[in-house]
Amino acid sequence: MVAGPQQLLARLDRIGAVLRDGGHALALIGLGSAGLERERLDEWSDLDFFVIAEPGWKRRFLDDLDWLAAAQPLAWQHRSSGEGGKVLMTDGVFCDFAVYEPGELEAVPFAPGRVVWRRKGVDAALAMPRRAPPPATTDEAWIVGEALAALHVGLQRWRRGERLAALRLVQGQALDRLVELDALRTHPVAGDPFDATRRLEVRHPRLADELPGALDGDVDDFVSGGPEDLLPLGHGGGIV
Repeated sequence: MVAGPQQLLARLDRIGAVLRDGGHALALIGLGSAGLERERLDEWSDLDFFVIAEPGWKRRFLDDLDWLAAAQPLAWQHRSSGEGGKVLMTDGVFCDFAVYEPGELEAVPFAPGRVVWRRKGVDAALAMPRRAPPPATTDEAWIVGEALAALHVGLQRWRRGERLAALRLVQGQALDRLVELDALRTHPVAGDPFDATRRLEVRHPRLADELPGALDGDVDDFVSGGPEDLLPLGHGGGIV
């Protein structure tokens, strides 16, 4: 089951109404495509949001998800951290949420959000982060150096027979550095400050077309030969 944008936004509004009527909540903040980037919302989106609770009531919202079930029955739930969790509702809507008390937001990095609901008198500035997301590296030499090192060590481990460790280095760490370099050099579409792989296919279609060959599970296909074959990556080849 999938939910369209209107159903997702209506569900978030419904959660806000439940919080309003239940007491002890101060605000509901939509994030990402459920926040200020609603043009990205589609039937494959999940709902990301913060609940801001009265001081002393955070644990109540985390320990008992009846407020979410009141918006729509839950098919599955998972406590993923000390601040939040994930739920799948019976109609296919997936929610990824966190609960904070107002004073805790000072230390939480997040992208600016949208106030879905707030109690009268609560400052709408709660949806604006006090702490910015960590900046992406701008050191191209470091990125390329890390990629080359991961490729070299990964190839050695592949030849030794350590296939899992090699795959994680070559098709994990090295590819992550490639994505970072792409994000540094191309900015037609905003990326995700917490995950550089998000929206890569839109940001850089040519690179996206090459990904199947880079993710086929065969390190020999991705990087063949010895260390000398890695040099073009730093001299006008695939990475740079």
